[in-house]
Amino acid sequence: MSFSTLRLATTASVLALLMAANAVAPAFAQDAAPAPAAEAPAAEAPAPVSPDAVVATVGGETITEADLSFAAEDLTQELSQMPADQRRPFLLRVLIDMKVMAKAGRDAGMGDTPLFKQRLAYLEERALRRAYFADAIANSVTEEAVRAEYDKLVADFKPAEEIRASHILVATEEEAKAIKAELDGGADFATIAKEKSIDPGAANGGDLGFFGKGMMVAPFEEAAYALTEIGQVSEPVQSQFGWHIIKLEEKRESAPPTFEQVASQLQQQLLMTTFDGTVAKLMEGVTIDIPDAALDAAVKAQSEPAAAAGEGEAAPAAQ
Repeated sequence: MSFSTLRLATTASVLALLMAANAVAPAFAQDAAPAPAAEAPAAEAPAPVSPDAVVATVGGETITEADLSFAAEDLTQELSQMPADQRRPFLLRVLIDMKVMAKAGRDAGMGDTPLFKQRLAYLEERALRRAYFADAIANSVTEEAVRAEYDKLVADFKPAEEIRASHILVATEEEAKAIKAELDGGADFATIAKEKSIDPGAANGGDLGFFGKGMMVAPFEEAAYALTEIGQVSEPVQSQFGWHIIKLEEKRESAPPTFEQVASQLQQQLLMTTFDGTVAKLMEGVTIDIPDAALDAAVKAQSEPAAAAGEGEAAPAAQ
């Protein structure tokens, strides 16, 4: 097992936030735009693609760029698993199949059944929900809003001590003591790490880079932070991974992350906050009745903790 597994999670996991939100905005240039003509100058930007532009005609019915964009929203997972140059023809093939099968179903009277009308009503509300999310929620999460959140993060940031250390990992205490004796006799730490450490990361001399408190397992962290002088080497210390000898390389104060490092996370958090606030306002005065008492309790138990923890709203994206 690599010693890299010693590192513990230090930040909350980023929530899955309506992954289809990016698709609900017009995506014609991204998912459906044709490649620019080969003769066009390299510096010339491709002309904007109209959502009404016809891509294909099937039995007299047209497939447009907008149709390709809508299909891309529904097939996000499939598209992510194929090369970019195959996505557009894949979407068009799906839409062609859809046209001919829809016609067959229509000719068979399937569009007149009560169940189909219920499905159609559901699909209409899903489409309206996506449109509302894009317009009223996603569009409000601007770069300026995200930068304002970043400014708050930086203002609240409190520097903490970080250290950079190297280590040698071996299986037994006897090996660790023998290596410590070699180091005390003047042997080079990095050289021994490359030769004898069982950590797969030993090729770089056992260098672990900078880390703060809470990022390593307790025995290792305590021994590392107990070192006070740059270049000081610890006595052998045991963790669940084996026996370590640690060398203190550097000390520094932690710095806040850059905007680029956290922009995506802040954007997602702000998107969720905006979503929760918008839905809360829409729910005001709305009566919800779930006759099944057990189901009612389960829904409340699922939604209330989710709102507090900022989770549970990934499902709309999968629609």
